[in-house]
Amino acid sequence: MRALRVKTQRAEELIDITAQVERAVRELGLRDGAVMLYVPHTTAGITINENADPSVKEDLRDVLAKLVPRDLNYKHLEGNAHAHVRSSLVGHSALVPVEDGQLKLGTWQGVLFCEFDGPRERTVWVVPLPSSTLAA
Repeated sequence: MRALRVKTQRAEELIDITAQVERAVRELGLRDGAVMLYVPHTTAGITINENADPSVKEDLRDVLAKLVPRDLNYKHLEGNAHAHVRSSLVGHSALVPVEDGQLKLGTWQGVLFCEFDGPRERTVWVVPLPSSTLAA
């Protein structure tokens, strides 16, 4: 298992961490199977989406802001209830197949770390799942 450190710069941002995940897969020596990516934070998440056009990340942020605005009458009083809800909607984990030591992402796909309550230093766990553990 590897821990990736992600330093966010803004209150809300989506950061392409595909290269860090690929490096972790190489360091782990995983040839075939999958990696589980897990974010152990209640105000952050992880998703897989297009990473070629930066406007996709902007669109995702804009839609989440409209779906879950900062200024609702939330009961959670720390001022970050919107971040908790957005994190739950996006999710805390992703599973990515690995073949011949390479992530099996689609042509335009990348792994995006989603910050909803930054700036902070965050962790993403990369958990190898060798093909021998996936066969049943």
